Amino acid sequence: MNSKLFLLGLSIFFFVSCQSSQTDPINPVLPIPDERQLAWQEMEFYAFAHFNMNTFTNMEWGMGDEDPALFNPTDFDPKQWAKVCKEAGMKGIIITAKHHDGFCLWPTATTEHSVKNAVWKDGKGDIVKEVAEAFRAEGLKFGVYLSPWDRNNPDYGTPEYIEVFRAQLRELLTNYGEIFEVWFDGANGGSGYYGGANEERRVDKKNYYDWPGTIEIIRELQPQAVIFGDAGPDVRWVGNEHGFAYPTTWSNLMRDSIYGGMPEYSKKYSSGQENGTHWVPAEADVSIRPGWYYHPYEDHKVKSLPELLDIYYNSIGRNSSLLLNFPVDRRGQIHENDVKQLKKLVAKVKEDFSQKIPLKSSNLSASSENGQYSVENLLNSEMMTFWSPKAGELPASVTINFDEARTFNRFLVQENISLGQRVKSFELEILNENKEWKSIAKETTIGYKRILRLPDTKAMAVKFTIHNAKESPVISHLAFFDAPKLLLPPEISRDKNGTVELNVIEGGLEVYYSLDGQDPIKSGKVYSEAFSVMQPTKLKAVTKDPISGKFSEMIEVDLQLAKKNWKVIGGGENAGNLIDEDPSSNYVSDQNLATIDLGEKQEVAGFTYFPMQNRYMSGLIKTYVFYTSMDGKSWQKAGEGEFGNIANSPIEQRVEFDPKEARFIKLKVKSTTDGQPASFAELGVLLTQ
Repeated sequence: MNSKLFLLGLSIFFFVSCQSSQTDPINPVLPIPDERQLAWQEMEFYAFAHFNMNTFTNMEWGMGDEDPALFNPTDFDPKQWAKVCKEAGMKGIIITAKHHDGFCLWPTATTEHSVKNAVWKDGKGDIVKEVAEAFRAEGLKFGVYLSPWDRNNPDYGTPEYIEVFRAQLRELLTNYGEIFEVWFDGANGGSGYYGGANEERRVDKKNYYDWPGTIEIIRELQPQAVIFGDAGPDVRWVGNEHGFAYPTTWSNLMRDSIYGGMPEYSKKYSSGQENGTHWVPAEADVSIRPGWYYHPYEDHKVKSLPELLDIYYNSIGRNSSLLLNFPVDRRGQIHENDVKQLKKLVAKVKEDFSQKIPLKSSNLSASSENGQYSVENLLNSEMMTFWSPKAGELPASVTINFDEARTFNRFLVQENISLGQRVKSFELEILNENKEWKSIAKETTIGYKRILRLPDTKAMAVKFTIHNAKESPVISHLAFFDAPKLLLPPEISRDKNGTVELNVIEGGLEVYYSLDGQDPIKSGKVYSEAFSVMQPTKLKAVTKDPISGKFSEMIEVDLQLAKKNWKVIGGGENAGNLIDEDPSSNYVSDQNLATIDLGEKQEVAGFTYFPMQNRYMSGLIKTYVFYTSMDGKSWQKAGEGEFGNIANSPIEQRVEFDPKEARFIKLKVKSTTDGQPASFAELGVLLTQ
């Protein structure tokens, strides 16, 4: 137990004892956080920056044989990073000072595989220094990621490498100011360059790194820094890279049973344990794109606002911090697409919590109060003031009587974690206009912060009940919010038969649409059920919130000829994926050919090719010839060309040519981007307008 926190607990006990004879002492429930962990927990939201050799080799995990000269950002601007993070309300950044390939972003004395042998700044640059200075200038914190695994170092797997690793750590912790977090990846051991050996090296993940000795160095040089790893010792991995904590997330962990890279960690330990022996809270790490490092072909795959909101509520809202990664691009900047989505997330979170239901002490009553730990303490957000019932009086509840019927859809509650995480189960009930209590949520853990997203709920009163806890609960804050609807354009989908659906993220919204090119708001056509569109049509649609009267941005889609009567000729298994109107399904042609019967004669004026959207793509069409035919036997060339930038921008390709009467079409692939058989997500035609 941290001595200062223990003394703080004692001072609370003695103060209250002097103030009220009716106040029972509240002792900490072990384990409890230390000062560095409390300071880290309050940060909540901060950035990860993956920027290293992989940025320039288009890799996620480099082998370690890369030429240092490849590292050459064209417009490195750490001040832009800091500005973006500051404006987003993020509290700091962690940079990949060295990833698995061993390339170091600072001029280390331990290896030549570093920026000192880069073309960038003639080998005299220091990425770590510039980022640290830029963030501190904005009042933000700075942390470092140092990969234990080094696929470049010839000594990896031997005791000598541990000395190199620790020397690198000492450089980072002594030359770059205060560090708030030191991040150790659990991935280690495998194939690599290893100084030219080009072999596979496995290590004893539990014992090889002698973690106690490494931790001692960090405690000596940066005593305020938390240390991240599967087993902590201060902060643990949440167990996935989706950015989600769990409906039940304990900050307690059976720490001494775990080691970095443990195969069963995610399934067995990542959600924490009620009876965990050490305080090791969860950190949810996730990238704003599919990859951790920058790849041009993912510029159109930045996470959507609904995806980012799910991440926020399922991390910060589930007793975890959120470490959001930006794959810094080859210029050395956070890409515009990433910044755009981040701004949307921040604006929506701010909006969600801007409409707080006002409460005053007369609105609150409790089934039990332990002296000075009264229910009024819930009205402020200070951790050290809290409500607690008398010992042994569970279930215990707080009833919130609104001055009038109120509608809410967010509930926030926090424990005073300085006294340990306690709550095991809680429930929310509402008193409706018929004076009946109705349960609307039954959950388990709370921890530092728990946020529930609820349907729009109207109530005269709400009852918050703690059914079970390790000891008397200590609740520091609760609040209700009426978050506006997530107002996005509807999602438009059409199946092969031409059936169109317009879907919205949230209930209670209206969709207006037009099929004649007119303004959908003025058209007055309200979507109520799926409809059929067989011929080329311009579809426009907006979403409306009937409560606020606000409209979303308009979405406009050019629907092409429906594929109901189309047939793929030849092609074998899965050829139907070519024309199923599902961009997530793929077809791979060993013959580099796609032939389709359109079912009837059409005036074809072009075609569309949508490449596969898998994380790791292959067979993207580079050069092609397109043919048309009336009988499927005699073919005329309609067009020939190249998709020049498809490897970097794998979006729908649209090719137009002089109109041709045709019932059959054929796309002959001359070459692909990687020499693999041609792949398709979807193939379509453009008709004469």
